[in-house]
Amino acid sequence: MTDPVSDFLTRLRNASKAGQAECVAPHSKLKESLALILKNEGYVSDVTTGTDAKGHKTVVVKLKFVDGQPAITNLSRVSTPGRRLYVGYTEIPRVLNGLGIAILSTSKGLKKDQDCRREKLGGELVCNVW
Repeated sequence: MTDPVSDFLTRLRNASKAGQAECVAPHSKLKESLALILKNEGYVSDVTTGTDAKGHKTVVVKLKFVDGQPAITNLSRVSTPGRRLYVGYTEIPRVLNGLGIAILSTSKGLKKDQDCRREKLGGELVCNVW
């Protein structure tokens, strides 16, 4: 697999569109912190780690639904392994005029767009969520 973050976002997108209660993906620190940002912003209800049948560590994300509709309308990967996209804190795009969030990988870890603007941090634009 060349892009594990894109695979994780696709798993979340497909599970929410299919109406599944939870989504399971292979564990990494990046995926776990990405899921924790989604939890803090209210897009998912819970994030835990577990193990699969072979003993490999996994990230288990419990999806959130509002009136039968998924809380995550769309997830889009912005920076890819073939085309990295770096932005300064003044160039961070607003997702749906502030209704969505952009997640950046900074020198201080993964952060959402508002925190990066407040702390004047730039970095790699990982994904947009709305």
